[in-house]
Amino acid sequence: MSSLPDPRAERTLEVSGLQVSVGDHLVAVQDVSFSIGRGESVGLVGESGSGKTLTCRAVLGLLPASGAIDHGRITLGDGADEVELTALRRSAWDRVRGLRLGAVFQDPASYLNPSLTVGHQLAEQLRVKRRLSRKDAHHRSVELFAEVGLRDPDAVFHQYPHQLSGGMLQRVLIAIAVSCEPELLIADEATTALDVVIQAEILALLRRLRETHGLSLLLVTHDLAVVAETCERILVMYGGQIVESGPTEQVLRNPQHPYTQALMGVATIGDWQRRTLDVIPGQPPAAGEEMPGCRFAPRCVFASDRCTTGPVDLTDLGQDRAARCVLVEQPTAQAPTKKVSA
Repeated sequence: MSSLPDPRAERTLEVSGLQVSVGDHLVAVQDVSFSIGRGESVGLVGESGSGKTLTCRAVLGLLPASGAIDHGRITLGDGADEVELTALRRSAWDRVRGLRLGAVFQDPASYLNPSLTVGHQLAEQLRVKRRLSRKDAHHRSVELFAEVGLRDPDAVFHQYPHQLSGGMLQRVLIAIAVSCEPELLIADEATTALDVVIQAEILALLRRLRETHGLSLLLVTHDLAVVAETCERILVMYGGQIVESGPTEQVLRNPQHPYTQALMGVATIGDWQRRTLDVIPGQPPAAGEEMPGCRFAPRCVFASDRCTTGPVDLTDLGQDRAARCVLVEQPTAQAPTKKVSA
């Protein structure tokens, strides 16, 4: 795996102490802090409802109407280019989204206008954000469609979303997302609805774009195999908190938090012929559910009174690793799982 850039020397994004509430002041994301270095790929993993998408939408300034950032700071760039996203007015976001931040989501068809050709939608982005002429925007759009691997990009330019496959639509959305050379691309479950062959092609495309455009990548997924293949660092979320972080290879080889261990038990990394599946017993906490200690404690066989009587902090383990567990100083056994027939 390639060497990591120093996020302190070349920082693209820093999130510090983020807390997001939804609805009637229900805290859905709590005490989330991480950074992404320039050109670095970071995977954000966890079960559905763990707070991954809300965290990304907070970075993008796209929280739902019922959502709000209660605490924390989100900073894009470094030095003279630094901008605090949590302090931006709505009008200022037009100079950030698309230009400095790009995003790709699951189900690309829902993010494209069905009444306009995909080429028109990409060219419009270039004309508005990059101030290109109609002719130059058309030419650059065709170049971008070719760059993301769309065959016959001239023909694709004139096609409507309903005329393209899911994989082609995702490539179109990626072309739009990187068209203005953003510093950071957020890919939120961008390959979930695709078959394994197209998924592999999209992941290869993202790696190539990182190399050619020098962009940083925040990849949100529930698939540890995708993170193992694509990301240099991993952030594991549970119950709205980051419970473990570190270099991907080290975390997956030697997870320190019982939840990460349990995720490894339900993954199929390097073991596609396995005839049994593991499940994590119990259910994750509901958004906003108040818990005085570790949010994974009700599902963890290692839980003790220490885990439930007070806050559990994210402990620095050295070598760019951290875990939110009272047992991180002690050897941990395999997390509890229940086997079921495949």
